[in-house]
Amino acid sequence: MSSKPASSRVQPLTPPRRFVPVDHAKVDFTGGFWESWSKTVRDVTIPTQHMRLEEEGFLEVLDFDKPPSPLVRRIQPSGLSMQHFFDSDFGKWIEAASYTLKTHPNPDIEAKIDAIVEKLEQGQMADGYLNSWFIRREPEKRWTNLRDLHEMYSMGHLLEGAVAYFEATAKRRFLDVMIRAVDHIIDTFGPEPGKLRGYDAHEEIELALVKLYRVTRDPRHLALATYFVDERGQMPSYYDEEARRRGENPDDYVYQTYAYSQAHMPVREQTQVVGHAVRAMYLFSAMVDLAHENEDPTLKQACERLFDNLTGRQLYVTGGLGPSASNEGFTREYDLPNETAYAETCAAVALGFWSHRMAQLDLDAKYTDKLETVLFNGALSGISRDGEHYFYENVLESHGQNRRWKWHYCPCCPTNIARLITSLGQYVYSATDADLAVHLYGGNAAEIALGGTVVRLAQETRYPWDGDIRLALGLDTPSSFTLHLRIPGWCRTARVTVNGETIDVEAATTRGYLAIRRTWADGDEVRLSLDMPVDRLYAHPAVGEDAGRVALKRGPVVYCVEETDIGTEPQRLRLPADARLDVAYDPDLLGGAAVLTGEALEAEAGDWDGLYRTTPPALKPRTFKAIPYHLWANRDPGAMLVWLNEK
Repeated sequence: MSSKPASSRVQPLTPPRRFVPVDHAKVDFTGGFWESWSKTVRDVTIPTQHMRLEEEGFLEVLDFDKPPSPLVRRIQPSGLSMQHFFDSDFGKWIEAASYTLKTHPNPDIEAKIDAIVEKLEQGQMADGYLNSWFIRREPEKRWTNLRDLHEMYSMGHLLEGAVAYFEATAKRRFLDVMIRAVDHIIDTFGPEPGKLRGYDAHEEIELALVKLYRVTRDPRHLALATYFVDERGQMPSYYDEEARRRGENPDDYVYQTYAYSQAHMPVREQTQVVGHAVRAMYLFSAMVDLAHENEDPTLKQACERLFDNLTGRQLYVTGGLGPSASNEGFTREYDLPNETAYAETCAAVALGFWSHRMAQLDLDAKYTDKLETVLFNGALSGISRDGEHYFYENVLESHGQNRRWKWHYCPCCPTNIARLITSLGQYVYSATDADLAVHLYGGNAAEIALGGTVVRLAQETRYPWDGDIRLALGLDTPSSFTLHLRIPGWCRTARVTVNGETIDVEAATTRGYLAIRRTWADGDEVRLSLDMPVDRLYAHPAVGEDAGRVALKRGPVVYCVEETDIGTEPQRLRLPADARLDVAYDPDLLGGAAVLTGEALEAEAGDWDGLYRTTPPALKPRTFKAIPYHLWANRDPGAMLVWLNEK
């Protein structure tokens, strides 16, 4: 164990120069959609995930005083075992659990975290190095293969966990352990003579270092994050040089191109989102952070280009991303297969991170709209309604072969969706000294500091099932500030009143945010009514998979049809273009949800002889029901479809 003292003191943040997210602990979900999900994750998901980490041998890797056990995850063709990054999984679990501790103290969960921290501290090498795989199995190989083996990726997730645990409990032990690890990385990597000029192929450490910097204010932590982003993609490639030092031919790289890890060119020159989807989202999140901290417009401009490329040409209607299993990422533009969609839960979660960060710089609803799409669809589908079953891939079509699992061979997704939901309060509001932005809607009560004023804000709403929102403000003394309300991009008509007085929404809205500047007083009330009709969505003609098909969306929620609701495979349905679609709230559907019903046509197969014939099938009327996509695969197994055939 290292006895080297931590190099940084915790100092207060300087005044914000942009919108800053409100501390999640200052936002209490008081009812409705997110209160229910938050409680499930806190009471079920967090405890059962720790149980799985124990059952599957993840925590056993921290027994540094014992010989390592046989591998529980085999070595892949790339030379990587999933066991190389077990540290990242309990790092994310600590982060998610810490977010709950900050709002709902739990001595048992805190003790479990302390037990992990004690083992990490005991195993940490004298120079600060911390990675359970290399310390126990291959200490001589540390820092010899940044291209494949996820060393700093794992340390980054431990670092995020340490920051969250410190902020929740004020305990410094884990934070100090990770600061020593970062000191070691600073001593090892950089452009200075005698250091390795490398960077991890799986991005994560970069955004973790910015989080650390915001706690310590140590400029070396920000400088290291900046170096890793700036160095990425510089030529000649560090990965080529590293491979040759190992005695390998760089041309034998299993993925053939460094675009897989966004290292094919400098980040500021990239215009298309490529490669592994999760890596890309983590990188772009760090780029936004650094654009802010370093006041670097070139990183911001790169992120704007990349965001437009992703959302305009490569994003599923659910907010899922990355169609291919072979690289866990992107192929070509407009390639969005439904049944074979990879759309990893981690990627959707990380897109939420990136979108939210972009919105803080520009307060543009095009970013928050995508965050909301992810939250209600592509990320939330990754966890079951009972809080302890998961999807790694989030397909948009199934013939019944897809099942949720209790754990996965590579269980990065369960802890990722857990840390998103447990920290969700920070995504609802952000503020400057004179501005308060409302990004998301849902029942909650919040306390928000605006300069020297504390605003108590309460939302009452049944959102996303209903578009009516009431916001009540509480202030000890009147205060002048601007309230920014997001008007979602899917909403064509919004009505807003302040204390009963109608606001001209169109005139006061810029980039999707309605700005209301006034002197606010205790008891002021804002009412927001968002029209929420059922929309029929059609894909770009280049998306061949969705030609002749339609997707149904109401408000932020994408819908799907499951076999269990209609008694036949939804692939047989034909939805008439003029079919009426009715909305009703079903309190018995998995905790309650708005469902869509209507009349469709079903292709009959009873009179079919053989595989092909010269006449089309007969069509018969069929009542259908559509449920929110995030709720699929929670009941009887069967087929599912998002993009319905349209007649």
